[in-house]
Amino acid sequence: MKDTTDPNEARKAWMGLMAKAPAGRVAALLDAAMARPGFDWLRAPEVGSVMVRGRAGGTGAPFNLGEMTVTRCALRLITGEVGHAYIQGRSKPCAEAAALVDALMQTDHAGRLRAAVLDPLHAEQETAKATRAAKAAATKVDFFTMVRGED
Repeated sequence: MKDTTDPNEARKAWMGLMAKAPAGRVAALLDAAMARPGFDWLRAPEVGSVMVRGRAGGTGAPFNLGEMTVTRCALRLITGEVGHAYIQGRSKPCAEAAALVDALMQTDHAGRLRAAVLDPLHAEQETAKATRAAKAAATKVDFFTMVRGED
């Protein structure tokens, strides 16, 4: 039987949080948590685009929805850990901050960064999701409760 545990699951989760974060939010949280360590660029931040694919109903045949602008970079801390980042938009400083957090999450600072950067990002995204869901629920029409007038 195939092993279904993914050793990179936690890293995928924090990379996803930072990729979807509002512009400047990761950098602000990182700077509030600690001083930025020294690093060398493996790939300096660069802006490009990726094709976004979708599926009708979430399960249908895939189709090309359109292009999205992303910024990517890779860096190595002086201590040797490597961090990568792909973020929405064109912000090179945001990509640098996300890559730094990725690299620092592989060090002894992981617990402090989780509490100071990742947990607040997760809470903010859950709040935004709940707000969107509440707005959508407010517009729901339940046709089965309407009186037809035919007795």
